Amino acid sequence: MYLYRAVDSEGNTIGFSLGKTRDHEATKHFFKKALRSFHVSKPRVITVDKNPAYPMAIGELKKEKKMPVGIQIRQVKYPNNMVEQDHRFIKERVHSMLGLKSFCTAKFILSGIEAMHIIKKGQLAL
Repeated sequence: MYLYRAVDSEGNTIGFSLGKTRDHEATKHFFKKALRSFHVSKPRVITVDKNPAYPMAIGELKKEKKMPVGIQIRQVKYPNNMVEQDHRFIKERVHSMLGLKSFCTAKFILSGIEAMHIIKKGQLAL
């Protein structure tokens, strides 16, 4: 199971998606979802890890004209810290539960954790 997360430069969660695979199709689906988000303006830079699926998915989205032109793609380890720091709350919860055994359970638990984290960060007022 792979958790995709998008975080803006201020640490606000833009989107998240849980996938069974980490191939370019799953990556492409996540980027489409994140770019459709209502509060997202055109990003200047997208920072990702070294997974080879990212450039392939981004290239396909640019060909389909679903990703704005002129976005800089950074594929390095350390500038990805914003996402990793935001991701630590999920890792902390999942580690204490000794992992997630099924995809269905993971989907519900991670959605709940993300929702509570968004509320805690003040992105959503109740």
